Amino acid sequence: MTTAQLTAPGAYPGLTLQLHDGGILEVVIRNDKTLNSVNADAHRALTRVWRDIDDTPGIRCVLVRGDGRGFSSGGDFTLIEEMSNDFTALTRVWKEARDLVYNVINCSKPIVSAIHGPCVGAGLAVALLADVSITAHTARLLDGHVRLGVAAGDHAAIIWPLLCGLNKAKYHLMTGEPVSGIEAERIGLVSLTVPDDELQDRAWTVARQLASGSPTATRWTKYALNNWLRQAGPTFDASLALEFLGFTGPDIREGLNSLREKRAPNFADDAPL
Repeated sequence: MTTAQLTAPGAYPGLTLQLHDGGILEVVIRNDKTLNSVNADAHRALTRVWRDIDDTPGIRCVLVRGDGRGFSSGGDFTLIEEMSNDFTALTRVWKEARDLVYNVINCSKPIVSAIHGPCVGAGLAVALLADVSITAHTARLLDGHVRLGVAAGDHAAIIWPLLCGLNKAKYHLMTGEPVSGIEAERIGLVSLTVPDDELQDRAWTVARQLASGSPTATRWTKYALNNWLRQAGPTFDASLALEFLGFTGPDIREGLNSLREKRAPNFADDAPL
């Protein structure tokens, strides 16, 4: 694939790609109407773009960010409802969710994420799996799976315990308690945090630093370090399977309805397992 094909308008719905000087590819998550939520087309695009970036020469580093007021507000309600009602859609998104995580891990080009505002769902997976993750102080990182009524699959089990320890991971993933940009750095969930108005400059500085280094040294260092994530693959696969099993149960419907109606959920009193 050429950079012209990669950055062509509309090539990746929900994403805008631009190649800058020095071989830095800027990937912007964009959905003006819903704070960069990810619909079915955008989810598919966010999955395959990393494999295509890996295959495209001339890219030395990737900087990923959200447009406007936040990084990403997560999966849109239409996609979630489709998954809970359609087995074919559920299976398709399960495969995409699996491939998204592994495609980011296996992308040889270094990735920098610049995180501001809400960061949820597939966007959060990309943000935290990036090689260098930088938050604005007021960023709000949230894994909302349990609030929706499904297990925290997605990216959480493969990387949160490694970044911030098992106790912190359990607390935030089982309670759904959000993490501020400052707290995310304190517990080790992200690489750096900076004042909001310094986020973009700092992210670009890091991206230029990575892009100007030895591509062989940088990429091979990334490959070796990401074996920590690859060896957690069975844990991730199990968490993802349990998450998507939850989409066939009653709690997902109550979770989705309660979010739409902006009220507290009334989940089942007990679980069959």
